[in-house]
Amino acid sequence: MKIEQIYTGCLAQGAYYITSNGEAAIIDPLRETQPYLDRLKRDGVALKYIFETHFHADFVSGHLDLSRSTNAPIVYGPNATCEFECITAIDGQIFTLGNVTIKVLHTPGHTMESTTFLLIDENGKDHAIFSGDTLFIGDVGRPDLAQKAAHMTQDQLAATLYHSLRDKIMTLADDVIVYPAHGAGSACGKNMSKETVSTIGNQKETNYALRATMTEAEFIAEVTDGLLPPPAYFGMNVAMNKKGYDSFESVLNLGMRALSPREFETAAEENGALLLDTRKNGVFAKGFIPQSINIGIDGDFAPWVGALVADVQQPILIICEVGQEEETVTRLSRVGFDNLLGHLDGGFDSWVNAGNEVDTINRISAGQFEQEVKIGESKIVDIRKETEYSAEHVDEAYNKPLAAINDWIKDIDPKEHFYIHCAGGYRSMIAASILEARGFRNFTEIEGGFNAIAKTSIPKTDFVCQSKILKY
Repeated sequence: MKIEQIYTGCLAQGAYYITSNGEAAIIDPLRETQPYLDRLKRDGVALKYIFETHFHADFVSGHLDLSRSTNAPIVYGPNATCEFECITAIDGQIFTLGNVTIKVLHTPGHTMESTTFLLIDENGKDHAIFSGDTLFIGDVGRPDLAQKAAHMTQDQLAATLYHSLRDKIMTLADDVIVYPAHGAGSACGKNMSKETVSTIGNQKETNYALRATMTEAEFIAEVTDGLLPPPAYFGMNVAMNKKGYDSFESVLNLGMRALSPREFETAAEENGALLLDTRKNGVFAKGFIPQSINIGIDGDFAPWVGALVADVQQPILIICEVGQEEETVTRLSRVGFDNLLGHLDGGFDSWVNAGNEVDTINRISAGQFEQEVKIGESKIVDIRKETEYSAEHVDEAYNKPLAAINDWIKDIDPKEHFYIHCAGGYRSMIAASILEARGFRNFTEIEGGFNAIAKTSIPKTDFVCQSKILKY
């Protein structure tokens, strides 16, 4: 028996590849399936099952393409209704894989079809669980995403999750390994650890939601406290995972169409396309195609596209570094952005060489900011998360998280200058590009963000000063 965790950092997502005696199973596969097919060929094994822990909201699964390529059936837990051929297992059902077995543990609460798969080894011993979004390392799945589909409130879903954890998971032996679907950085939970593997015993000791003395009411209150609104693309990804989607290869072919600057410009005008520039923020600041939005491929690219682009059907044109076209298309497809019109052949340089107009961002260093800023007079907008801001921020700065930019941008006074920063420059350049695309020029972006500002003498406030924080 072999278990391989295939972890994708930009999505904080874990897929699992299990083999035993010539047979394999894959749990929660990503959209692009060739890496799995390569593993199967390398190991000389046949894919027997594709297990899905639930209908994922934060990424589009590769279950359909993988099933088409291998004829392996797709297995969901109870309550799953698919618009394609799949096995809807019953609670307690056993699936044989080589010399091991996989048992279905129905664990609703995150969603009503959420299922944990228990791997039982060759000796009949419970070895590991693949817990999906039911149990994370340090956290549990958020219970607010499935309210409409389940006709339940988030409190009712949380209560359901409470009993799933205690009746199905916490009763397992302490040495059973926990393999979750996500780690720190995922929007599917709020307190996930950077660790991606644990044990039942360790989670009983360290996971706040698994306290032995915790009542149902306490669980509901703590699990639902501080939940941020889910990204807009979550519902659309659930629909794609339930109903089906175009093959990854067809999406890749669309995105890999190379367009000349003239063709690129025509496609943008005729289709109302989003111009998505994936270059590094420092490069983008020095020159970019007017109206383009910068979301760097080197950061949390796919989640930020999903959070800020309201519709997965939005036509997209790609500007990227030469050689990064396939990676960009792949990562867009993982979150369901399939309506790709192509990419700029030769990248941004070809646009410049054709004599086309370019734009820039007014960016200054933290040192220049230190010289220019007047605390109490200058307006400073910190677009980090509330938790980051609360830990420490520039005196008198306002907290306007990037995820909510489509709300707070409406309140900007176009005649009032302001400074904008995040932690390191990645998010603030996203915001800067959106601001310029919406016609705002009355701002200055800080290179290096708060990480650089923290090294200056600019006055700062931390969470201890509650009166400061409550003021904003």
